Amino acid sequence: MINPSPTTSSLFTTQHAAFWGAVREAAGVPMLVMSASFVGFGSMLHDANWSVWEALYSTLSTWALPGQIAMAEMAYSGAPLLAIVLSVGFINARLLPLVASLLPHVRRADVPTWKYYAVAMLVAATSWVGTMRRLPDLGQDQRLHYLTGYGLALYLATPFATVIGYYLAGQVPQPITLALVFLNPLYFMLLFLFDLHQAAKVLSLLFGAVLGPWLYLYIPNWSLIVTGLVGGTAAWWLARTPWLQKAQLRLQGRARHDE
Repeated sequence: MINPSPTTSSLFTTQHAAFWGAVREAAGVPMLVMSASFVGFGSMLHDANWSVWEALYSTLSTWALPGQIAMAEMAYSGAPLLAIVLSVGFINARLLPLVASLLPHVRRADVPTWKYYAVAMLVAATSWVGTMRRLPDLGQDQRLHYLTGYGLALYLATPFATVIGYYLAGQVPQPITLALVFLNPLYFMLLFLFDLHQAAKVLSLLFGAVLGPWLYLYIPNWSLIVTGLVGGTAAWWLARTPWLQKAQLRLQGRARHDE
């Protein structure tokens, strides 16, 4: 996505400025989109006869919407507790590569390890993209503060959105509620469309768009996992072939020339 190497000049003058700069950047479209998704989630839990406190606890303790939705649906259908725990764990494992890819760029020797575990809770798809896109503009000593500010702003907004959605249930048509839930993944995909200089990203989107709907017709329960595994692996492999790397270098050279 980016080249997150340290810069000689930083966008912010201090760590404190980096933190609040991240809060301001997150408090725009990213917060609106994520909050809208949690409004839909709160409405769903109201319809599932959960209490507002259970809905609020789900957001505060988990903060991973796909896993929260799976938990609510499985609990509503009477699935065993062990099955719910395993399913939510597997779904939320998608965040592990995000944390693993981001951590080396924000790690500093003078920061205690426990702080990284705390900040890892704030890594979602939206905060990951927002931080990774900004890394080249940040000094090494500012990156952890930026990630903390960005993720914390989003995290603190979503409990309010969950409660709002809970009490708006019944006043919002169900198709709109479902659309709000899927707004955040759509926003995540659109962020990729703004930066298509890497062949692997273009191929991943194309393979996902083609394989996902087709596999769903034959293996609906496994279509998402198989699509990600097959499509992502194929995109990774093809992007490293010599002819595609040469084509990518030519395109990047033209882009720099146009700038």
